[in-house]
Amino acid sequence: MTLLAMVSIIVVTEDDWSAWKSLRLRALQEAPYAFRSTYDDWKDAPEERWRQRFRNPESLEIVADRNGSLVGLAGGTPGERPRTVELVSMWVEPSARGTGIVDALIAAVERWASIRAAELWLAVMPTNGRAIAAYSRHGFTRVNEPGEPLRDGSGHEILMKKSLGG
Repeated sequence: MTLLAMVSIIVVTEDDWSAWKSLRLRALQEAPYAFRSTYDDWKDAPEERWRQRFRNPESLEIVADRNGSLVGLAGGTPGERPRTVELVSMWVEPSARGTGIVDALIAAVERWASIRAAELWLAVMPTNGRAIAAYSRHGFTRVNEPGEPLRDGSGHEILMKKSLGG
């Protein structure tokens, strides 16, 4: 049995807010370079703020469970452009990187998005080469426009998109 065969991708809901909070805070601490949000932005957030994340019926939050441990997360949310969805909050714990979990998370968001949109977009930090490579491997291409400005003022996020054929 391969490692990936032991991984489940689970849709999480508001009832799962506490487990998702723990995983999201781990992600923000472990990979601060990968997110626009920071650990300090969220560490003292009240329960209501965490629960609010799940209240948009047009959005998706998923986690990767490997043998009873949550090791990754991702989400999908309506995009700013018509007929687009954005892949957001992608993270895989370091010990689970290179095992196919990122592929399973991307595929799950893609399947969900394909019945809602024609394109799947994402923003990635320009210094996150491993993520850029993973997204490129999944058919995402860079968009020739800047994303949001980086917190340190050194540039902008890279925008990438993929046609969903819809």
